[in-house]
Amino acid sequence: MSRWFERVVGAAAVRPGRVLAVAGVLTVLAAGLALGLTPSTATDALVSKGSASSAATERYRQRFGDHSIIVLVRGDLPNLVLTSNLARLLGLEGCLSGNKPAKQVAPGGPNSPCAAFARTKPVRVVYGPGTFINSAVGEINDQFSQQLQVKAAEAQRAAAAARGLARKQGRSQAEQDRLAKSASDLVYAQFTRSLLELNLRYGLNLRGLPRLDDPDFVSALVFDPARGASTPKARFAYLFPNAHSAVIQVRLRPDLSEAQRAKAIGLVRKAVEMKEFKLTGAASYTVTGAPVVVQDLAGVLTQSLVRLLVLALIVMALVLALVFRSRLRLLPLVIALAAVALTFGAMALFGATLTMASIAVLPVLLGLGVDYAIQYQARVEEGEADASTHAAAMRAARLSVPTIATAGLATAVGFLVLLLSPVPMVRGFGLLLVFGVALAFMLALSAGTAALVAAGRAGAADGRLARSTRGAGELFDELAAAVGRLARPLRRLAGRVWAAMLREALGRPRRVLLIAVAVAVLGLAADTQTEVNSNLLRLVPQDLRGVRDLDTLQRSTGVAGEIDVLVEGKDLTDPKVVAWMRSYQSGLLKRYGYTPSNGCGRAQLCPALSLPDLFRSPQASADRARIRALLGAVPPYFSQAVITADRRTANLSFGIKLMPLDRQQQVIDVMRARLKPPKGATAELAGLQVLGAEANAALSSPLRRLGTLLAALLAVALVLLAVYRRWERAWIPLVPIALATGWSALVLFALRVPLNPMSATLGALVIAISTEFSVLLTARYREERAGGLEPADALRRTYGSTGAAVIASGATAIAGFAVLALSDVRMLSDFGRVTVVDLAVSLLGVLAVLPAVLMLAERRTPRRAAPAARPVAEPAVPA
Repeated sequence: MSRWFERVVGAAAVRPGRVLAVAGVLTVLAAGLALGLTPSTATDALVSKGSASSAATERYRQRFGDHSIIVLVRGDLPNLVLTSNLARLLGLEGCLSGNKPAKQVAPGGPNSPCAAFARTKPVRVVYGPGTFINSAVGEINDQFSQQLQVKAAEAQRAAAAARGLARKQGRSQAEQDRLAKSASDLVYAQFTRSLLELNLRYGLNLRGLPRLDDPDFVSALVFDPARGASTPKARFAYLFPNAHSAVIQVRLRPDLSEAQRAKAIGLVRKAVEMKEFKLTGAASYTVTGAPVVVQDLAGVLTQSLVRLLVLALIVMALVLALVFRSRLRLLPLVIALAAVALTFGAMALFGATLTMASIAVLPVLLGLGVDYAIQYQARVEEGEADASTHAAAMRAARLSVPTIATAGLATAVGFLVLLLSPVPMVRGFGLLLVFGVALAFMLALSAGTAALVAAGRAGAADGRLARSTRGAGELFDELAAAVGRLARPLRRLAGRVWAAMLREALGRPRRVLLIAVAVAVLGLAADTQTEVNSNLLRLVPQDLRGVRDLDTLQRSTGVAGEIDVLVEGKDLTDPKVVAWMRSYQSGLLKRYGYTPSNGCGRAQLCPALSLPDLFRSPQASADRARIRALLGAVPPYFSQAVITADRRTANLSFGIKLMPLDRQQQVIDVMRARLKPPKGATAELAGLQVLGAEANAALSSPLRRLGTLLAALLAVALVLLAVYRRWERAWIPLVPIALATGWSALVLFALRVPLNPMSATLGALVIAISTEFSVLLTARYREERAGGLEPADALRRTYGSTGAAVIASGATAIAGFAVLALSDVRMLSDFGRVTVVDLAVSLLGVLAVLPAVLMLAERRTPRRAAPAARPVAEPAVPA
């Protein structure tokens, strides 16, 4: 491989201008493509498409529409439904549905949200109080009219038959008229009895045909007098959660793109602000629901991360200027930025979208890109003392780049272990990092070499440029010296600590290693007790509009989300299936504290729009004929929400409170354990709440995190063994890598830094960064030993050269992540803090323990006579 590296470096050194031009053009084009990336809110980023929950959720979306956007209507319920406000609610629901009377202008005019809904038709169906009451009016009137027509015809036939019979019997005309009227009255008496049955079905007391503006009819339909004059009936809880709120559900078409979905959500928000639908009295609208929150969250997190990255770049540039002693101090950061741009440009080129995990790739890739560039640049500039930049680069390609490549390969393989994750966005995180690491390494060899050679030629040919570069370097040197003077006490303390640790490593390496192992084991044990913060409301900005509105929804209705049970079978009108659904629903509601009298305020689960709501009594679902007759009598707008037209898929829904995802997963586990439908039917949980809880469980499981760490260690060990071909060379850098995972876990536990669904995957990062440090330092130590230095001198030279470069790259990456810890987004700030701890502990742990491991290896392996020792370079303390 060294020959291949020499060819790449040689080509870049021969034509540096051309290489820099090509790299610059590609970077600019990639950055332009990357700017077009949009955050994705797709549910398939949470759980694999092949999982049962994800497949059920997708089938649910296709059959019943996308997850509901909720328009919460707050106000006293009598004021909402017994006044002119009801007509405004009906108008709003019609607007959201995209309904517009023929040859009439949509409410608000041709440029209004209503007109946009009518043109684009993004909404599949709307369920709300206005549509419900209006449909009830229409349904009752239709049934009344149909039965009246039928009974009128029957009355005429009965009267004619009675008259004919009386005529045959020789009765008088008056007697014939009397008997005919009696027969007609008997038919109408039967009609009256049917009307009473209709009243009982709807819980009404009809004295005439119902109207939307009839408060008596609406009151009889909506309210339950037994529970209070303004208390809604329990079976309508999905529309009227309590006496102070109503709910409109808007389900979008499932085939909308991310941009179309975002536009539709914006139109809903604009529609509720239209003057045509402004409610009178103390009443208002709030737009919320899972799609709204996710949309708001994606946008805010992306904007926040962009701002923080700009600040991180400034801080990283300052740190590089201070700690990296080079004439091109900022070149590693430029190369890392180019690698980031190319990585995300490739994402855009292949049609990918941004998820939270892919956004998190940015700071990680920046840190790794800076690391590779610094290591390579340091070795090139180290060789410039004896040769030209071109020759120094070729020598580095032959002697040092294979070691850097080995470290990079081991790092990449460590990230590939993330492909074992059950969460698609985590697998994408791993793939992006591997791709980005490869790009960063290649850019360091090509563009990095070209920049170094071009700077060397320009400096030699133009004295003014050399003086200007030297002047800028002297300015940075003066600034670094000033900082050094301020930190001189800390440096002296660090020097004494380092000298003591080196003495212990040289004299008692076994003791040092045993202490390190004990601390690591303690850390791995503590990791199982580290808090995993899965409460999404605590992880996002508290002033986020979607979060505030979701909290308002829960405070007003008692619920903030929905869990769906998708029931499928050849014929769901089977009485056994309906009876099981009723039993399943009532059993869960009872377990989690819901009763009609208490409502949803104190319950963890509440009833939502479901098929069992149609069957209030066992008699209504006693046989298949009654079930089909009742489904046929229900307004289509309602029945399509709970059962498909072919009667093969039904929906059983529950409202659920906002709660930590681990607690939500416990509820889901109980619900899934009770899914035992009768023969001929299947049932599966679906919905965003299910996917989110399952993804969190997969990410935050201590056993899964431990398994990921072990798999990453094994993968790194196999790579090192394949490269070095000797186990005694592979295990030395592996020991600090393995120990660093436990050290970082212990520090996180001691600092009480919680993990979250985003930062719980960073165990692989510890292994990756530790691998980089450990492999580079081990290789440099072997190089110094091969040059004839004794162990103590070889360690000092290693830590004074490669160690200094490692500290420079590590400090730069830590500074970048430290900026994330300042974010007002809790998820990002925790991610930044966890990463800072991981990087700092990995860096310090490897620097501290690797000498002891090397000394033990020295004792195990007899060495051949070495050539004469070279002078030892100072400083002995890494700087």
